[in-house]
Amino acid sequence: MASPSPPRILLSGDVNGRLSALFKRFLSVNKSAGPFDALLCVGQFFPDSTELLEEFMEYIEERRDIPIPTYFIGDFGVAAPKVLSASVKDPANLGFKMDGFRVCNNLFWLKGSGNFTLFGLSVAYLSGRQSPSGQQFGTYSQDDVDALRALADEPGVVDLFLTNEWPSGVTNRTSAGDIPPGLSDSLGSDSTIAELVAEIKPRYHIAGSKTVFYAREPYTNIDAVHVTRFFGLAPVGNKEKQKFMHAISPTPASTMTVAEISTKPPNTTLSPYTIVDDTPRKETTKRPGDSTLDEQYWRYDVKKQKQGNGNAEKLCFKYLSCGSCPRGDDCRFRHDEDAREQYMRGVCFDFLNKGKCERGPECQFKHDLVAEGESIANRRSRSHMASTNRSKECWFCLSSPNVESHLIISVGGNLYCALAKGPLVDDHVLLIPVEHSPSTLSLPPDCQRDLNRYQSSLRKYCKTQRKELIFFELISKRGTHANLQAVPIPQTKASSAKSIFNLAAKKLGFDFETIKGLQVEMYVLVSWSVKF
Repeated sequence: MASPSPPRILLSGDVNGRLSALFKRFLSVNKSAGPFDALLCVGQFFPDSTELLEEFMEYIEERRDIPIPTYFIGDFGVAAPKVLSASVKDPANLGFKMDGFRVCNNLFWLKGSGNFTLFGLSVAYLSGRQSPSGQQFGTYSQDDVDALRALADEPGVVDLFLTNEWPSGVTNRTSAGDIPPGLSDSLGSDSTIAELVAEIKPRYHIAGSKTVFYAREPYTNIDAVHVTRFFGLAPVGNKEKQKFMHAISPTPASTMTVAEISTKPPNTTLSPYTIVDDTPRKETTKRPGDSTLDEQYWRYDVKKQKQGNGNAEKLCFKYLSCGSCPRGDDCRFRHDEDAREQYMRGVCFDFLNKGKCERGPECQFKHDLVAEGESIANRRSRSHMASTNRSKECWFCLSSPNVESHLIISVGGNLYCALAKGPLVDDHVLLIPVEHSPSTLSLPPDCQRDLNRYQSSLRKYCKTQRKELIFFELISKRGTHANLQAVPIPQTKASSAKSIFNLAAKKLGFDFETIKGLQVEMYVLVSWSVKF
């Protein structure tokens, strides 16, 4: 039996609202070399001026057809907030949508960061650009970056990685004659993306935001057998006639043999992200633990003698966030207990890893360390001060000026019930303790009894609506105020809910753990739990 043909994917650079030109080119290419399965767009997708807005909205409002499933990450430009806000509110887009928010027929917005499967291909993406403004659309957050760092520690190979901007230093170690004339590494390049692509090690990396087309020579990856190919795509309809659409037909890595995925073309180079430049230097004897990457990044390292593996140049995000790493001693990133202690106290990962955080005052994490010589009394004093100020900063404290009081439905002696600010479905509510508690699993007995009564009342109400409830809770070791989410689902779907959760977990590469001996059966995943 013949194996299925690999998917045929089209890639496009900055659309800038020029959808007519984009799809005209697609129809031409599809006629001569198609059919193609999907179109992936990087760089700015929305118009860069109001002159193109009318043409653009004809497609968004479905007055003109989009001829191929089209995915984009450049969520900025004229009308982007209006169009994307409407997409977020669409009932069809409620829930966890890593595979794209539907904007209109055949058009999907890849929001934030994520990883999903498209025709068998593992596709990772980082939407938006780096910016300290923290605006809702057009920028990525530290959480988006951290989610991709966690992905890098998971098993499996990412086939495609989509970013809006080029990674800094991508032209290192390549032939000077292949670099487009006048190409600047400073404009439209991002050092964070360079770090991410070195960690994720995709087979293909596609980016936009520059005015040229560039197909870099394949390069090897550290601790991986496959090579990475980088494509920088020009804007749609550019005056310089630079290539803005490119076709690929990669076989999914999950179906390839070791020999197939290990193949290296003759022009393969070393990774461009392990050096600062190619300036010749005198040979010196390297000390154990030295690395060329140390020239690029400052590393948090309280005790130099704890470096251990000489290849462990950067901190392991998985170890810092979870306390363990599935790669164990084989992980090439550093497992630093002191750094983890600082991270669990709320210190910014980028600050620990690089000595600086480019988000600046917009970052919600701390940018200083607890001194090694600081006394326990001083630490307790600072902890008491933090506890005193906590209710002023906490979103869930009734005394906080930040509490969304208009969402509160009912206030009891130990808990209160509030509508969800961003509901997954109608009647999605939260059960929140009045006092700070890291999770509902650690509530005192009287508070637990009130919680049980609230849950019982909500179940009775939902039965009148022919619905059942799923309770879930986000639990973090850094969390201070528990909030148990209650999401109603149709009774006709309730019997299959558990199997759906398990199936989704299996597709994402993890399993739930069952905790016995509680009033309810509980399934736990790393830092959050789901109750049935």
